[in-house]
Amino acid sequence: MKKVIHTGLAPAAIGPYSQAIAVDGLLFTSGQLPLNPETGAFPEGITEQTRQSLNNVKAILAEAGVGMDRVIKTTVFLSDMENFAAMNDVYGTFFPEGGYPARSAVQVARLPKDALVEIEVIAAL
Repeated sequence: MKKVIHTGLAPAAIGPYSQAIAVDGLLFTSGQLPLNPETGAFPEGITEQTRQSLNNVKAILAEAGVGMDRVIKTTVFLSDMENFAAMNDVYGTFFPEGGYPARSAVQVARLPKDALVEIEVIAAL
């Protein structure tokens, strides 16, 4: 049976979707924009936007009772692949060294609200 996961510590969905769904021992998050859940604003620059997106992911995982060490797959959407190295520097600090999840990173034409990054994950429960 699927279970909807929602926390006020991450931005609310801005459309007809859930922050995350838990099913059959897995958690699937929706893409997390770098919105600060308290202010509704983006931080400046790719470094802080990456940090905020991953903090939003972390809050959703915590609501489901797991940590970043349980992430098995991520997808990173970048508005500009020139931001890859800076995103990667921050990204690496959120996962235990040697236990990094599988990852895809792609450049897209445009992200909602003109964000620089959006990150979604799959985690084991």
